[in-house]
Amino acid sequence: MAAARGLSLTATALRAVIPWRRGRLSASCPGLQTRWEASSSSPEASEGQIHLTDSCVRRLLEITEGSEFLRLEVEGGGCSGFQYKFSLDTVVNPDDRVFEQGGARVVVDSDSLAFVKGAQVDFSQELIRSSFQVLNNPQAEQGCSCGSSFSVKL
Repeated sequence: MAAARGLSLTATALRAVIPWRRGRLSASCPGLQTRWEASSSSPEASEGQIHLTDSCVRRLLEITEGSEFLRLEVEGGGCSGFQYKFSLDTVVNPDDRVFEQGGARVVVDSDSLAFVKGAQVDFSQELIRSSFQVLNNPQAEQGCSCGSSFSVKL
């Protein structure tokens, strides 16, 4: 596989290798840092923000086409209790929050946002894998070593 050789995959190539679930592209994720501003400027609104790194924005602009965006969801499971799930999507639901920077969009449903508010989304490219990852999640008490699951602060 090209990713195993450290090569970057385009959205078309990802669609060929990664199975679709209900029209969404599944992918996992690793990361870096840089903050981004969302649509609101009030201090209360910044508490519920999702921040994107520059590498995340660049990668999203490379792989998304037209009205596509990155959806971030939190599901029960994983080795720590909850897990992050990333997919490409085109439908914004009524309970979704849209975070946009430089033309790249990340959408989080209201239930998932409670578990990731204040966190960063990054794109990491390593020799053996390339993926999106949630970093510095203030709602997480601890996580697994791969960064895909976490437990919630009580």
